[in-house]
Amino acid sequence: MTPEKLISMAVEAMGKAYAPYSGFRVGAALLCSDGTIYTGCNIENAAYSPTNCAERTAIFKAVSEGRRDFTAIAVCGGKNGIIANLCTPCGVCRQVLREFCKDDFPVYLAHKDGFKALTLGDLLPYSFGEDSLK
Repeated sequence: MTPEKLISMAVEAMGKAYAPYSGFRVGAALLCSDGTIYTGCNIENAAYSPTNCAERTAIFKAVSEGRRDFTAIAVCGGKNGIIANLCTPCGVCRQVLREFCKDDFPVYLAHKDGFKALTLGDLLPYSFGEDSLK
């Protein structure tokens, strides 16, 4: 699976976002090691704190289906669904990714001119994970 294909699936997922308050739509596409792809979109709530990010929606869908081994994730987002700049995962999403992924896990972030490839370690240095509890 190419980063471009994964990003195109994230863009498609962004179109399903429920963002009536911020207008900031986000999509994510999570690639599992067996080739299965789970997509997610942000789902806002009038109370704000119950809002769920696109990345966590995709991860939770995958985990609820028994998947635990992930290969990469693509994320895109923008005001009114228009991708301009990088849309990086929030801190909570970074920590949820860390629960299932190692530092070298690829994260593809779309922007208007293409994408930037980073790792989870780039986004969450000095992370706290299972190995921290040993």
